[in-house]
Amino acid sequence: MTGDRPWHGQCSLQLISKTAADDLQSQLTVHQSQCTAPFKIQRANLDDDGRCQLPLLHTAGGLVGGDQLSVNVKAGASSRGLVTSVAAQKVYGSVGRSKQHPKGLWASQECHFELATNADLEWLPQELVVFQGGLYKQRMQVELQPKASFLSAEVVRLGRTAAGETLNEGAWRSSLEICRQTPIGRQWELVDQLELNSDVLQNLHGMGRQPVFGSFVWAAPDPLTAEVMETLLRNCRTDRANLEGSMACGGLDQGLVARYIGPSSQAARQWFTRIWARTRQLRRLSTPQPPREWPLQEE
Repeated sequence: MTGDRPWHGQCSLQLISKTAADDLQSQLTVHQSQCTAPFKIQRANLDDDGRCQLPLLHTAGGLVGGDQLSVNVKAGASSRGLVTSVAAQKVYGSVGRSKQHPKGLWASQECHFELATNADLEWLPQELVVFQGGLYKQRMQVELQPKASFLSAEVVRLGRTAAGETLNEGAWRSSLEICRQTPIGRQWELVDQLELNSDVLQNLHGMGRQPVFGSFVWAAPDPLTAEVMETLLRNCRTDRANLEGSMACGGLDQGLVARYIGPSSQAARQWFTRIWARTRQLRRLSTPQPPREWPLQEE
């Protein structure tokens, strides 16, 4: 927010696959971007597969009620991209802070991803921290063409537990919609809607008083055979070893969903990183290296 006016930051990214100048057999991905404050794209990096890794910086340092963010990514045919954030995102409390809006105002983020045929996009923001009395909602829409792959991993902390805070009247809402164009028309692959508030946080059948929630989703480029899916899920469950928290995973018709509930953002990120590596193996891609912007990395 600047002065009394909320932010409406926008970031538009386009990913384009090109032939490497020094190796005509290799493909690399370049990007074009257009951002308005408080968004800024920092220097891109390429991994061993020519994937364009883009760190997205939110220069305001956090969100307050009424702030709006919009992220639009178009991944061209055969492009490969990874979008992460430079730091954890903070959502400050707004409930009871204003006489004009005593019930608070929602900070919001809208993300729209369009992936062309054979595109491969990974959306891996750092942790979101909802402060006491903070209100945050996000909507993600993903449009896939045939053989496109979309992967997302998000971690949210409800309240600054290290400071002795809880969520109180704050809340976090999330909507994720993934659909794919097929020879018989658009097919929904996942519609996922969640709301976490103080009641859910305290309920033993909800968060069980655990402050961290994580969600991992992979929409695979092709259907997975029953044998491959069974092996993937078994390996993902094995990957929970030595990590705090409750972790579960299950298959989609063409992909995977995993959830984390527990005390540790680091444990959630470590489990998701292990699953991420499993999906890279199935896509016959290089083992992922955590972006240099991430502070919590496994040895």
